[in-house]
Amino acid sequence: MRKIMKKALGFTIAALMTLSLAACSSAGGGATGESAAGQESAAAQESAGAGNASAQETTAGGSASGEKIVNVGVTDTLTSLNPLLLNGGEVNKYATGLMFLPLMELDADLNFVPMVADSITTEDNLNFVVHIDEAAVWSDGTPITADDVAYTALRLASPMVNNTSMMYYVFEGVGEDGFVEEGAESIEGVQVIDEKTVQFTTKEPMALMTFLNSYARYLLTLPKHVIENFAEEELTTQAWFNQPDVISGPFYLTDFDVDHYVSYTANENYWKGAPKIDKLNIRIVDGSQLYAGLQSGEIDITQQTMSVIPPEDYESVEGLENVEVVYGSPITNQSVFIQTANVPDARVRQALLYAIDRQQILEQLLNGHGEVVDGFLSSASPYYDETITPITYDPEKAKALLEEAGWDGSQTLRFYVNSGDSTFVNAATVMVAQWAAVGIKAEITTVDFATLMSTAGSKDYDILAVQYTYSPVDPYTDMAWLLGGEGSWTSYSDDTVNEALEGTQTTSDAAELTQLYGTADRKVQEDVPMFSAYIISAQGAVNKRLTGATPSVYGFFNDVQNWDVTQ
Repeated sequence: MRKIMKKALGFTIAALMTLSLAACSSAGGGATGESAAGQESAAAQESAGAGNASAQETTAGGSASGEKIVNVGVTDTLTSLNPLLLNGGEVNKYATGLMFLPLMELDADLNFVPMVADSITTEDNLNFVVHIDEAAVWSDGTPITADDVAYTALRLASPMVNNTSMMYYVFEGVGEDGFVEEGAESIEGVQVIDEKTVQFTTKEPMALMTFLNSYARYLLTLPKHVIENFAEEELTTQAWFNQPDVISGPFYLTDFDVDHYVSYTANENYWKGAPKIDKLNIRIVDGSQLYAGLQSGEIDITQQTMSVIPPEDYESVEGLENVEVVYGSPITNQSVFIQTANVPDARVRQALLYAIDRQQILEQLLNGHGEVVDGFLSSASPYYDETITPITYDPEKAKALLEEAGWDGSQTLRFYVNSGDSTFVNAATVMVAQWAAVGIKAEITTVDFATLMSTAGSKDYDILAVQYTYSPVDPYTDMAWLLGGEGSWTSYSDDTVNEALEGTQTTSDAAELTQLYGTADRKVQEDVPMFSAYIISAQGAVNKRLTGATPSVYGFFNDVQNWDVTQ
């Protein structure tokens, strides 16, 4: 399984650098700060009003016609609302998932809950049996079946669709490039058992949690009885996806502009229950506009990772009488990667960590809204090992390690930082000053997000920082890639880490998983191929007139049909 996951670079960059870098936006969050949402912020609200009737109708949860309308503020743009082109981006996933449900989804408590499927099981970590909810139907009344799921998987693995981020090469019958042969009518590893049951078979053992988190959450089932009428080569450009008339989710798409807004109207035939609100708008704005939008009522709700409120606005948002503030669990990791090929002595890497006062940075720049940990897992993970004590600020220890390593101070380390993450640009300045105090020279280079990702891939850096969310329930994929030796961002590999990560794919015992991930995290703390500057606990907010809705890092839209507006 590790061999397979080490091939996941495409997914890691395309998906985890958009979904996992969920808190990446222009103001305060950072890693996608150079997105169109930030560059065109002035035009965002104009377009949301001029180009979108729904957004035009309300700034206060309703319209002149008495319709119940909710506006969700987000700070990142979209790429597509076609489920076959899903690239893992969080806004893309949730915006598309309002029309086409995933098989299962995480809830606010990190439990997997049914969406289209009511159960997914495995007895051997190779064969995963997916059972479709008996009540699940398309908006035209047609039952959702195993054929729909298998057909969607087939198209996701189509070389004509060419979605390189879905990692379907893990399944039997799919090539190492992630695609089936052109013209294939089925996938060997995706077999329909009966009308409501489909089985996925992997080439190598995979943990159930990995299947659920990496596949069940991202397979947004399409209606075969509609899609099979389109030529395969048309699926990426077919106009039907711009306003689909057969959906499984709570809302129909009515209009969108990938840089500014998405508008929906309720699916009154939604099989989980007709939505209580009539219309929903996703409004794409700059992070600096969220406070004003919440204050005026033009934005009803923000979510902690799609809607990045700048930390400097936290106190102001807390002071608004019309909203409730909810801080999310600490999941967004301000990760600092060290290119071990360029900084090969672990003692020098340890000195880099001992020399910085992470707790001070957290308190001063994030007002304490987060935590300091070592390794990949935060306290949000069910597998977090509380016995791993983070390295504390000890400049004398750092100096001693450098002396032991024979560090002469002549080398200047190249430190790459995302220019759009203003909070971490400030943190990096503090870190460089603290390194200088112990005899380590480092030079900060601020670049836009695209350049940062290109630099990470080239490995032409000494230190590189980016916000990165390691899935609390399944950090395996990220850890296996980032600690995957030559070719990975760190160029670091260790047999103890490899063995521990392999073990996570063959057990479902929580205590054993905690021990295995703890083993890997302890080794990372010892060898320091990466460290966390801090873990962010981001702010979300909801207008008090909106009921049934709570900002949450996961499961935000799971029960959107129960959202309501008090007039």
